[in-house]
Amino acid sequence: MSLPQRATDMKKKVELLCPAGSPAAFDAAIEAGADAIYLGLSAFNARINADNFTPEDIGAAIRRAHAYGVKVYVTLNTLVLDREREEFLKVADAAYLAGADAFIVADLGAIALLRRRMPDMPIHVSTQAAGHNSDAAKELARLGVSRMVCAREMSESELRSFCKNSAIEAEVFVHGALCVCHSGQCLFSSLVGGRSGNRGECAQPCRLPYSVAKGKNEYPLSLKDLSLAAHVGELIDMGVASFKIEGRMKSAEYVRDVTRIWRRLIDEHRGATPDEMAELSEIFSRGGLTDGYYKNNVNSKMLGIRSERDKQISRELAPFEGLKRKVPIELYVSIKEGDASSITVAPYGVTTYGDIPERAINAPLDETAVLKNISKLGGTPYEATKIDIELDEGLIMPLSRLNALRREAIGALVRNDRSEADLEPVKNSNATAKCKAEKTAVFYEPKNIPTTALDFFDIIYTPLHLYDERFEGVMLPPVIFDSEMATVEKMLSDAVSCGARHALVGNIGHIELVRHAGLVPHADYRMNIFSGESACQIEELGFESMIASPELTLPQMRDIGGNRAAVVYGKVALMTLEKCAIKDFSDCESCERDGFVYLTDRKSVKFPVRREPPHRNIIFNAVPIYMADRADALAKNRITAHHFVFTDESRADAEMVIEAYKKGSAPKGQIRRIN
Repeated sequence: MSLPQRATDMKKKVELLCPAGSPAAFDAAIEAGADAIYLGLSAFNARINADNFTPEDIGAAIRRAHAYGVKVYVTLNTLVLDREREEFLKVADAAYLAGADAFIVADLGAIALLRRRMPDMPIHVSTQAAGHNSDAAKELARLGVSRMVCAREMSESELRSFCKNSAIEAEVFVHGALCVCHSGQCLFSSLVGGRSGNRGECAQPCRLPYSVAKGKNEYPLSLKDLSLAAHVGELIDMGVASFKIEGRMKSAEYVRDVTRIWRRLIDEHRGATPDEMAELSEIFSRGGLTDGYYKNNVNSKMLGIRSERDKQISRELAPFEGLKRKVPIELYVSIKEGDASSITVAPYGVTTYGDIPERAINAPLDETAVLKNISKLGGTPYEATKIDIELDEGLIMPLSRLNALRREAIGALVRNDRSEADLEPVKNSNATAKCKAEKTAVFYEPKNIPTTALDFFDIIYTPLHLYDERFEGVMLPPVIFDSEMATVEKMLSDAVSCGARHALVGNIGHIELVRHAGLVPHADYRMNIFSGESACQIEELGFESMIASPELTLPQMRDIGGNRAAVVYGKVALMTLEKCAIKDFSDCESCERDGFVYLTDRKSVKFPVRREPPHRNIIFNAVPIYMADRADALAKNRITAHHFVFTDESRADAEMVIEAYKKGSAPKGQIRRIN
């Protein structure tokens, strides 16, 4: 049965998707006019510290939302370990059986599991999957995905191109907090703070102060909250399917008030007025709101923190007093001699049947009694705007049976027909390729590659824009928007003509470029390969090898199987920034001259930052992974493929690293281990 449609008849029906980090926020979203709500259960969602929902209470919440014509999407958007497979499916089963309308997923392995477990369930790919171009949509469509949550860094022109060329729906974040790093590509909280953003535990290092120019403590990584409220009409017209509000850590009052404004703007097909923008800013902001990415005005004006002044000017939000709105229905009651009693509910067209009334000896039913019992809808989301009773004279029917008929009719409006019989058995799926004993390396500065590296490494990768024909490997940029595809395609073609044979790929949206160029694809750790299931998907996509996520332990890497490598040396990329932070704490001349500048935290730890053309930044860990003296541990866990990352090391430094790994030398200075 279809959900009731909103009365507003828009030229293009777009979905207003609102957050619910708590039951109160869930009701607030319904009250304010959400078309759909996204929420997490107690595990496997990227806001694990929200109140969230339990498998026991999710069913009642979904039935309540469906009564109002509101869909419910359940987030299962963290990375999933092999040992968590059964628990993950148990959580997914509970949401599916409760009537969830779609899952929002990030892990490629989790997508494959869900497709096999419940083939009819719509899958939306989370922004945590780092989808930022239409090629990503093509690959996801092949995996059975129906919608992609677009990267928040995409501009108006990139979104317009995506909507025009995408094989699946576009869901766009239109309001709420902005991560400075491309989502799903942040390892800062995990590798530095021990709390994984890819596992729902982000400690928000981007909101902390860092030492910048002239020794001042500033916040070069903290962005203002996003708001595209001024651009509603053009977003609708370009074909965005779903407008998503961020905020599962926000209050019910925030959800209610932000949703109410967005509901009005969408229904009226217009952008926000200055007064409405001010109102949104007063509800919550970090020094104001920004549309910098969307308008391609990517500069320091996007920076902001939640200051005391912001807290002071934030208006006192009226307490949310619960769900008051009712759904209008019409009831048509038939109690006729010789026929089963019935109630039809309009506009749903649902009819339920009850007892056949009998002839009354005395005290026959009258219309007043029927009306009194049929209209008892106080504990439901419904309000009867019309009750039409067709009653033959001289009949009797127990009022308890009449009440039961009413309850059955109302219950049928949101009945969930799913059962455990709809769930398919799922067998383990693991990559089958044999793990090769080889050594590979990325050198971010080709000029620093020592001659000893040529014999030590089987494949050496250099950034595509710095490709050196002495080597067979190129590393693709971490982000390639649709507008950049032609440039990258030409660079790949030139590299192939100069002898390139292998490509290190960090995003599902880049694989087609590599296939077209005729290069052998290898999956970088940016692909977040976390389990045997995700490794199997990487293998099926055509990758010859893969580098396991550096968030994993050695036993977890062992269990992945397939031709997988571990990063055994190097400063891992912690963040990929669309916004150039270097301009905010250094200068372009230093960047171009030195290749790296350094961001210093409160503990005087220096993080290398490198420009990624055209003006993106990559922030690397301050200390390298070091496993030269742990060859036995690597071998014990069947990790025979070793990957090295050279960032700001000089040629002499790189020579010393290679020599240390030949000899199995103990480390000098601070390092990071894989346990």
